[in-house]
Amino acid sequence: MSESESSDGQNPGFTAEPDVSSNQMTAPEPVSEAEPVSEAEPVSEAEPVSEAEPVSEAEPVSEAEPVDEGNSHLFAVRTTGGQEKIVMRLLEARIKMGKFWHEQSGRDILMNIQSVLLLSDLKGYVVVEAQDASAMFDSVQGIRHVRGQLRGELTYDEIDKYLVKKSTVLELAVENTVEIIGGPFKGMKATITRLDQEKEEATVVLTDATYQLPVTIDANYLKLVTA
Repeated sequence: MSESESSDGQNPGFTAEPDVSSNQMTAPEPVSEAEPVSEAEPVSEAEPVSEAEPVSEAEPVSEAEPVDEGNSHLFAVRTTGGQEKIVMRLLEARIKMGKFWHEQSGRDILMNIQSVLLLSDLKGYVVVEAQDASAMFDSVQGIRHVRGQLRGELTYDEIDKYLVKKSTVLELAVENTVEIIGGPFKGMKATITRLDQEKEEATVVLTDATYQLPVTIDANYLKLVTA
């Protein structure tokens, strides 16, 4: 009986083992704790890539808009005949100062013009490049020999033919016979005795005068007389 009891006693031990094993088999369930792998979700934190959005900061390209400020218009200012250069130089002096005192209004007037053009074939006028008509009008206030301005604006196409034309002095030579087409000797003929290409001036002797009188004149006022 002791053997049977021992065998019976062993049975409970053997049967208990399966229970332990069964308990141990269920114990591995904690493997499910590997779920922390889901913690890899922080990969989504890579979203900071969206921080690349600052590329949109390239918008400052819109700052190129100031180019619009460079838009200018051309206006023809009428001058006393033969005094175009004087008017041009007075305006250039004002541009360098940036402003001038206007006695009639009793205030400083800012010079909002970009340049002054003197076109040899446009007698009695200088061309003023300004942002608008008001800026042009203000800039010529009080300038000697200014007689007014043409209505409206000039186009670049209208003055292009004047800008590309060669200087008159380059077409002349000593001993050439010329006709004076501007200034106090307008309409008279003369012979060139000297040329100053830098100043664009010519010294001529009037052939229509009763006595030979050397006169220095703007070369742009001379027209070559062909035989």
